[in-house]
Amino acid sequence: MGPTSLTMQEAAERAALIAVERYDIEVDLRGLLEGEVLASTSTVTFTCREPGATTFVDCVADVLSATLNGVELDASSASGGRIPLPGLAERNVLVVSASQSDTRSGAGMLRTVDPSDGLVYFWTSFEPDEARRAWACFDQPDLKAPHAFTVHAPESWTVLSNCGPDAVEEAVEVAGGRTWRFPDTPPLSTYVVVVNAGPFHEQRSERGGHDLGIYCRQSLRAVYEREAEELFTVTAQGLAFFAEAFGTPFPQRRYDHVFVPNMGGAMENWGCVTWGDSMVPVTPPTYLERIDVANVLLHEMAHQWFGDLVTMRWWDDLWLNEAFASWAADWALESATDFDDAWAVFLVKYEILGYRADMGPGSHPIRSAVDDVASATANFDDITYLKGQAVLRQLVAYAGEEAFFEGLRSYFRDHAYANTTLDDLMDAIGAASGRDLSGWTRDWLDRAGTDTLTLVDGRLEAAGPDGEPPRPHRLDIGCYVREGEVLRLVASVPVEVTDGGATVTLPDADLVVVNDGDLTFAASRAGDAQTRALLEAAPALPTALARALAVTTAWDRLVKGELATAELLDCVLALLERESSPALVEPLLSLARQAAERFTPDAGVAAAQERLAAASARLVGDPEHRRPALRTLAVSATTDEHLALLEEAAADDVDLAWRLLVRRAALGIDDEGAVAALLERDPNPESAISALGVTAARPDPEAKARVWAELFEKRSVPAGRAVYELGRQFWQPGQTEILLPYVDRYLDEAERLSGGGMLDLMSLMRALLPSLADARTLERGRSVAQSPDVLPAVRSTILTGWDTLARMQRAKER
Repeated sequence: MGPTSLTMQEAAERAALIAVERYDIEVDLRGLLEGEVLASTSTVTFTCREPGATTFVDCVADVLSATLNGVELDASSASGGRIPLPGLAERNVLVVSASQSDTRSGAGMLRTVDPSDGLVYFWTSFEPDEARRAWACFDQPDLKAPHAFTVHAPESWTVLSNCGPDAVEEAVEVAGGRTWRFPDTPPLSTYVVVVNAGPFHEQRSERGGHDLGIYCRQSLRAVYEREAEELFTVTAQGLAFFAEAFGTPFPQRRYDHVFVPNMGGAMENWGCVTWGDSMVPVTPPTYLERIDVANVLLHEMAHQWFGDLVTMRWWDDLWLNEAFASWAADWALESATDFDDAWAVFLVKYEILGYRADMGPGSHPIRSAVDDVASATANFDDITYLKGQAVLRQLVAYAGEEAFFEGLRSYFRDHAYANTTLDDLMDAIGAASGRDLSGWTRDWLDRAGTDTLTLVDGRLEAAGPDGEPPRPHRLDIGCYVREGEVLRLVASVPVEVTDGGATVTLPDADLVVVNDGDLTFAASRAGDAQTRALLEAAPALPTALARALAVTTAWDRLVKGELATAELLDCVLALLERESSPALVEPLLSLARQAAERFTPDAGVAAAQERLAAASARLVGDPEHRRPALRTLAVSATTDEHLALLEEAAADDVDLAWRLLVRRAALGIDDEGAVAALLERDPNPESAISALGVTAARPDPEAKARVWAELFEKRSVPAGRAVYELGRQFWQPGQTEILLPYVDRYLDEAERLSGGGMLDLMSLMRALLPSLADARTLERGRSVAQSPDVLPAVRSTILTGWDTLARMQRAKER
C-alpha cells in the first residue's frame, strides 16, 4: 500500500495535540557511493498537551527500529507511511531508525551518477511532504522545530545543509568516511531542511556581510566559474534589498546555492537553495536566460522570508507562498539589479500563461480548499504562480505601495519563525493602508476567471467572467501623442473601478492604452479600429512594458479566436524590426514561433516559418540580438541560404550546432556522422541528450519510439531544461501522421503515473504535452482529465493543455 496523504483535519488535530521541540537527525550516506541506500536515525523531542493520547509519526521508508520514551514500538505496525505512537507522555523522545532504497526515482531525493566522469551526487527536495521519505518526522508545515544534522559521508564528498558545519571529522566506524556535524537550524518546517552531498566544486565570496557559496558538479566547473560573478552579485543585491524592504535582514551569514544534476526546478531550502543545474545554460547565456536565472535566484531568496521565516499553516495558502516569491523576484529585479525590464518580460513570457490557464476548464480560484497534501500539488500551476503574482501586483496598486510595504514589514516582524494564514497578511496590509481588504480578498482569490475592461465614450466598464460581477480594479490609462515615428506619454490617468465601471476624463491623445503599466490582471477590449491602432502603433510605444502590453493584447485575441494568426505575426514581426530591448526580443521571437508552428494551418506552416526565418536572419547582424535570432532561425530555416548562415555561425558554437542538426533532422536530412563528431566535440556532460534531440526531430516512427522509451520507460532524460527542450524537438510541426498516435500514448502515461517526485513529474508531463490533436483525442483527453485515478497535478496540466489544443485547432480553421 502506498503512503497515506495527510489530510488538513489530521494536520490540525496533530498540531493541536503536540509541539515539536527539536529534531536530531543522523544520516548515513555511505551506502550511496556504490549503492542506493540511505540510512537514518531520527530523534524527535516533542510535547503532548493531552498525556495518554495517541498520534502518529510519518516515515515512508523501511522502519528498522522505533522506540518511544525508551519503550520499543512494533515496527510492523507501520502502515501507509505512518508509525502509531500510543500512550504519549507530557514530554516525549521518539527514536526511529529507517532505511530508504528508493533513491533513483526523484521522490524527495535523488542519487545521480554523472555520465561524463562517473562521480556520484545526492540531493534532497522535500516539498510538500517528502521529508518523511528520508527520515521519520511530523511532516506538516505548522510543526516547526530546530533541526540538527549529523551526516556520515564518503571521504571525497562535501556535505551541505541549511547551515555551515560545526565540525568535519574522520568517521570512526568505517575507514575512508567523514562525519559532518551541523548546528541547530532556526525553527523550520520539515519541507525546507536539506542534505546535499557529493564531490562538489566550491566557490565562495564575502559580500555585504554574508558568506556566499556556489557548488556544482565537477564536470560543470568551467560553466559555474564563468557564471559565478553574476550569481554572487545578484545574490548580494537581493539580500541587501530584501533586508531593507522587509525590515528584517536574513539572519544567517552563510547563504549557499547548490546546483545538482537531474532536478527539475529549484527549492528554497533555508540558507541552502538547491537548483537543477540545467537551469544555468552550459553555453554563454542570452540576455533573457540571464534574467531567468536571476529571477529564479530572487524567487527562492524571497522564500527565505515568505515561506521559511514565516510559513503558511497549511497548503491551501500555497498559492500565496509561490505568488509572493514570484512577485518579489520581479520587484527586486527592477529595483536592485540591472534587469530593469523585468515586468515586461513577466508580461510577455509568463503572465500570458496565467491568462491561458484562467480561460480554460482547468481554471480555479487562486485560493481553494486543499483537503490533503496530494491535492496541494495540483495547485503548483500557472494560476498559482503567474495569475497569483499578477494579482499581488494589483494588491500593491490597490493598497498603495507604501502601505503595502509597511504591512509586509510588520508581518515579518510579528510572525518570525511562526505559521500564519492569508488573513494575517491581509490584516497587516489592511491596517497599514486603512482599507478593509476582506471584500477584495473574496473577489480576487475565491473566484476563477478573468475580467474584461472596455473603454467606450469616457466610461471604463468592467465585466466579470461568465456574467459574474466584476472585481474592483486599480489601474492606469496611458494617453500617448505621436511625435514623428514615436509615441510620447502625455498623461497616465489613475482609475479605480468599482461596481462595474468608472467615468474617466482623458486628454486628447492619438492612442489610449487601458491598463498601461499592467497593474491589474484583466483582458482589455476596444473597438476593432482602436485595437488595430494599438497593434500598428506597438513599435512606436516608448517603453518595453507598453510594447509588451500591445503584443499580449493581440495574443489574447488570437487564442480567443478574435484575431487571425497572420495578423498576430504582422504585429510581432513589425515590432521585431525596431525592438531595442534585449529583454523583449527573445520572448517576441518565441511568440512568433508558436503562432507560426501551432496556430497556423498545416498547409501554411512553411510560409509562416519562412517569414519568421527572414525576420530572424535580419536580427543576426545585431550583436545584442544575434544569439536568440540564430536560435530562432535554427527552428525555422527553410532555405539553403538560411542553413548556410547557420552552418557558418555554428562552427564555434556547439549549442547552435546541435540546434542546426535538429532542424536538418526535422527536414528529413540525416547525418549520423555529424552527430558523432559533435558528441566528441561537446564538453557538456549531458551531450547524449542533445544527440537524442536530433533523433526526436526526425520524421521517422522508429526514431520517435526510441525517444519515447527513453522518456517514459527508462526515465533517462534529466528533469528541467533538458526534458522541455526534448519535448519541443519531439512535437515537430508537419509530422501529424507520425505524431498523432503519441497523443494517445501521452494520455496512457497520464493514467499510469503515481507516487512522489513532484518536480520531476511536472517537468515530464508539461514538457511532453502534445502540440496537436484531432477530434477523437481531444475528446479522450477531456475524459482522462476527469478520471479520479489521475493525479491532481497531471489533471490540471491536461485540462489547460487540451483547452489550448482546441484553441489551436480553431485558429487553424479560421
